[in-house]
Amino acid sequence: MSRNKDKHEGASGRQYRIMSDAERAAGKPGCWTALEVTGGVRALAPQLFRLTHLTELYLNDNSLQRLPPEISQLSALHTLDVSNNKLRSLPVELGDLIQLRELHLNNNYLRVLPYELGKLFHLQLLGLQGNPLSKEMLSIYNDSNGTAKLLSYMLDNLQVSVTATLPPQRPWIPLTRPNRSRPTCIFTVMCYNVLCDKYATRQMYGYCPSWALEWDYRKKGILDEIRHYSADIISLQEVETDQFYSFFLPELKQDGYDGIFSPKSRAKTMSESERKYVDGCAIFFRSAKFALVKEHLIEFNQLAMANSEGSDNMLNRVMPKDNIGLAALLKTKEAAWENAGIPSDAATLGQPILVCTAHIHWDPEFCDVKLIQTMMLSNELRSILDDSARTLRLAGQRDNVQLLLCGDFNSLPDSGVVEFLSSGRVSSEHRDFKELGYAGSLRRMPGSEHEFTHNFKLASAYSEDIMPYTNYTFDFKGIIDYIFYSKQSMTPLGLLGPLSQDWFREHKVVGCPHPHIPSDHFPLLVELEMCPSTSSNSNGLIGRR
Repeated sequence: MSRNKDKHEGASGRQYRIMSDAERAAGKPGCWTALEVTGGVRALAPQLFRLTHLTELYLNDNSLQRLPPEISQLSALHTLDVSNNKLRSLPVELGDLIQLRELHLNNNYLRVLPYELGKLFHLQLLGLQGNPLSKEMLSIYNDSNGTAKLLSYMLDNLQVSVTATLPPQRPWIPLTRPNRSRPTCIFTVMCYNVLCDKYATRQMYGYCPSWALEWDYRKKGILDEIRHYSADIISLQEVETDQFYSFFLPELKQDGYDGIFSPKSRAKTMSESERKYVDGCAIFFRSAKFALVKEHLIEFNQLAMANSEGSDNMLNRVMPKDNIGLAALLKTKEAAWENAGIPSDAATLGQPILVCTAHIHWDPEFCDVKLIQTMMLSNELRSILDDSARTLRLAGQRDNVQLLLCGDFNSLPDSGVVEFLSSGRVSSEHRDFKELGYAGSLRRMPGSEHEFTHNFKLASAYSEDIMPYTNYTFDFKGIIDYIFYSKQSMTPLGLLGPLSQDWFREHKVVGCPHPHIPSDHFPLLVELEMCPSTSSNSNGLIGRR
């Protein structure tokens, strides 16, 4: 017992504060998250597993011969100590306690461990001394960084059924029927962050077996996903340079696609051997339906430098981020109009469409950078569209260019980024600017003293009620990927629905990648009906103000 009358010492020297009589009399609510049970206990009462608020449970120095499977109900546990007992086996349900940081199993009679322990990817301390484990297990455990290596070994050897746990097909959600009374171009668009190999590590995704993180394994699933949906336009992010040229482009060319690519800006400063591992953005298009007129690279660090006057934060926060946008000016071919049931001569329209993909900075602490990158992207697209109109006019083509904007914007639906793109405006005092004094350096952006604007009439194909998340990891689940389209001249006919939440719950999938899901992002897919531009909706969705 400690000298402090309010503190008591447990059997293992751990100290606990006991509520005083005065506190109890005053009605102070109890708040205890640790429990120590000692005294030669042979079995655990079922009532114990109702204490789901526990974060620490000490059952050491007893006579327990088994842990019941119900231990998994204590899902908040960070520490579990069952050392110095008589355990001969462990329940596989112990692997469901994924919040565990410490698991003490010393001095029991354990000869084997359930491979499900490999699911404890937060575990930092695993006590196994004094157990008659196999030489193989002890060899891994006694190596340097043995806990991490043993957990990885067990997760990698945990059997995952090839077919039994496959997620069900995502539903197709029809929205409206095509309008057959006018010439239209019907096409599908996919947006997909494929998770580049460099970022797919056990440190980032400890819940995924290492073999399922390997690029040679994941790339098959990614390509199968792309081929299964067979979109006419495919917007990809996190494509490594070497993988674009050695894998994506040759594979998709076999399926009738052509494509363009650019790595992030850092590639310019690297050697050729390093450059091939830099990720970037890619756009593929079905060459039977679309022809490439011109491609454009948008480098946010260069734009930040050009707009840095009057703001150290523009130089210190925005400019160092080397994210990019990539745009392809496409022109429709005759085949793009065939499904509309219109006369063949109308197919000579050669409707121009600017397809842009972007990958905005990821860090939530830099919401100001995300918003400014998006504003700079919008401003550049305005210039590109003006340039495209001149190019097409000189080529004798129509100058009414429509816009399709896809990408991983790393921004939630309530962010300044999505507000700006969807509504066409954002306050100069928006919380995402963090009061960092960007106003002076952003004065070249369209708008007024009080708000920044753009002239694009954009709508998001997906909404929160349709797709609860596009990025699904243990630490984060949310909507950050988008397909924006011209709401003046494009109509979504249908889109791909979400993955089954029941499947995630039933199979205890805490995050992706997963052996059956090759990226931490889910692809978006929408079918759009596009009307040819006319003088009344000049430049597609662009209405001059």
